[in-house]
Amino acid sequence: MDDLTLRTRFEDLSLPFERWSHQAHVRIAWIYLEALPFPEALATVRRRIQAYNAHNDVPEGPLQGYNETTTHALLHLIDVVRRGYRELLPCEDSRAFYEGHPQFHTSKILRCFYSAARHRDARAKRVFLEPDLTPLPRLPA
Repeated sequence: MDDLTLRTRFEDLSLPFERWSHQAHVRIAWIYLEALPFPEALATVRRRIQAYNAHNDVPEGPLQGYNETTTHALLHLIDVVRRGYRELLPCEDSRAFYEGHPQFHTSKILRCFYSAARHRDARAKRVFLEPDLTPLPRLPA
């Protein structure tokens, strides 16, 4: 699925739920980060995931449903890699980004930054919690 189709089907809630994979999450994040500054991309992804989950009756639980810390941290990592490797590994679309950065092929990437206890903390679903194992990377200003 190309970027325009993925974004459109995600936004109009017609993306089949079985297609809402970790890869789709990464690709959607890249698509919005390419179009918007980080704060706006984060707000849009948050709102759209919550709407998509509600439309698909995703239950909310300790390990289910929307998680603000997961979304924020993943978007942050994607943004740092996207900007840091733009010249070395230019990506024409979200699929090229995903394929060119295997560190995002697993949803477990956040385990490098968050302990299980921190990630399972009930607050992590509602608000962004900073990592407790190592800080998220930053690009030089």
